[in-house]
Amino acid sequence: MAAALFKRIFVANRGEIAVRVVRACDQLGIESVAAVSLADRDSLAARMATRAVCIGPASATQSYLRPEILITAALGSGCDAIHPGYGFLSERAQFSRMCAEAGITFIGPAPEAIEVMGDKLSAVQLAEEVGVPRVPGSGRVDNSDSAREFARAHGYPVLIKASAGGGGRGMRVVRRDEDLLSQLAAAAAEAQAAFGDASLYVEKFIERARHIEIQIIGDAHGNVVHLGERDCSTQRRHQKLIEEAPSPAIDESLRQQLAEAAVKLARHVRYVGVGTVEFVFDDDTRRWYFLEMNTRIQVEHPVTEMVTGRDLVVEQIRVAAGEPISFTQQDVALTGHAIECRINAEDAGANFAPRPGRIQTWVTPTGEGVRVDTHCFPGYLVPPYYDSLLAKIIVHAHDRAEAVARMRDALDRLQVSGVPTTAPFHQQVLDHPDFANGAVTTRWVEETFMPATQQA
Repeated sequence: MAAALFKRIFVANRGEIAVRVVRACDQLGIESVAAVSLADRDSLAARMATRAVCIGPASATQSYLRPEILITAALGSGCDAIHPGYGFLSERAQFSRMCAEAGITFIGPAPEAIEVMGDKLSAVQLAEEVGVPRVPGSGRVDNSDSAREFARAHGYPVLIKASAGGGGRGMRVVRRDEDLLSQLAAAAAEAQAAFGDASLYVEKFIERARHIEIQIIGDAHGNVVHLGERDCSTQRRHQKLIEEAPSPAIDESLRQQLAEAAVKLARHVRYVGVGTVEFVFDDDTRRWYFLEMNTRIQVEHPVTEMVTGRDLVVEQIRVAAGEPISFTQQDVALTGHAIECRINAEDAGANFAPRPGRIQTWVTPTGEGVRVDTHCFPGYLVPPYYDSLLAKIIVHAHDRAEAVARMRDALDRLQVSGVPTTAPFHQQVLDHPDFANGAVTTRWVEETFMPATQQA
């Protein structure tokens, strides 16, 4: 197997994705070196990897976000490849370029692909060029006059978006002309702080939208394969909470349209690696539009693995080593239904405030069709410096109703003490008739579910 060309992989991330990459390395017979900050020296990834290397203080800006330190540590530990995971530097074209200059393989797409698809505005413009529809939107808005011109021409509400980054940062819904100026300023400031880039553009806001994404993988031999869709509509403030595959909202014809559009875009940029092409689906008009592309492994990739039986991280490493994709499009079949719940150390009753602390009890569910991706263990100290994700509980079953029931049972069997978790919140969502009926849009949690819960 050509993936053995990698003798040792540097895992430039933390938490559950670092554990996930270490396990994929083990499966391929590749040594792994875990990059750890001072706060993560006793992490599960550090314990599992062949070796761990401390890369700096707890603050991510002094450790996980310092490309020169990561590359130096990778080379110093004899690694010939770097896996960036998700978040941190995973979508920084300059990091990919620096790896190439240092003679180390970046397990991800070429910097040119990251640049064109990582900037949301250039990505939607590229989509238009190749015939993939985008939400009606502006170019880069350099001042409030150009934004106001678009908003008045297309009508409110509009959505302000940051060209760089993701995760809902730099996004604002504007419903009135008099609010536009202040919201532009707020979005620009947030985008600058989060991504170092204050560039914005404006789109027509779709009131009843679903977030549907297509998983793709490309290799250096010109092959691009899709692995179906995920529905990520259960969100709060543009942050995904629950993901599932396949989507309960679309049929086979729509699935094929989205998949063909995703593959077309990936081929156009000569994409090598795993990636996700995201779409917004208007639940009222049943029209779909290109949203953006994530040029990395996604948090929610396990639901695709569960319904396809394909290991995406192993495949990601293999194609980075120059191997062709190990299967064809005809080999991909979707079986059953999978659901993922992101379990965070947060207090849902206190506006989802993070609650770091030491985990005392940690018992995760097991059994048929149940998978838990986590970096936690009894006694683990949840640090205050990073994202509060503790685990992803993933279930797979024959159909959606059975998957929902299996997830309810899995959440019931999760035992955690020492820090609060969002598991009770997920249980409430699963129990709601709208979720059971697959009638959830991206604003449902904030506009329907949470107001009703607070009144109860």
